[in-house]
Amino acid sequence: MEAPHNSPAAETVPEPAGATVPDAPGAVPEAVTVTLTVASPEQMQDLGRRLARVLAPGDLVMLTGELGAGKTTLTRGLGEGLGVRGAVTSPTFVIARVHPSLVQGPALVHVDAYRLSGGLDEMEDLDLDVSLPESVVVVEWGDGKVEELSEDRLRVLIDRATGDTDDERREVTLVGIGARWAGLREALA
Repeated sequence: MEAPHNSPAAETVPEPAGATVPDAPGAVPEAVTVTLTVASPEQMQDLGRRLARVLAPGDLVMLTGELGAGKTTLTRGLGEGLGVRGAVTSPTFVIARVHPSLVQGPALVHVDAYRLSGGLDEMEDLDLDVSLPESVVVVEWGDGKVEELSEDRLRVLIDRATGDTDDERREVTLVGIGARWAGLREALA
């Protein structure tokens, strides 16, 4: 993890090896990677607000990180930025919460897939495929479970120092998969 910054700033990372034009036979979806260092929970929430300006109905956001990494804090900022109703809290025990928009924008569907062991089949009961076209769907612990919902998706990986530490710094890696995310670097700059 790099030294803390006074404010999070986008840093470009080379495209993954093998990224090709998505229309070519056997092509890997295009990917854009942006890495940020976030020094506090307030900055994580601010990152969520900034990211909300980029989101649109139909977007799938997958959050990955250890317990306490800041997934729900980031989602709280997304909710603020999207102007949704209700306090954004961890949906661990209810699995999913829907936060309707107060500003004629998309609803925020916040899912915690931690306790769900199956893939998309188990997620079908949540009707995420029905909600996705008119909502922003954020899935914590969604890797290996919801990728089939959308070819275009945003993976957010949050790394933090582990062990007995008070270090609040996080390295946040945003991986925009698919043509939808081609302008991610510029949008967050």
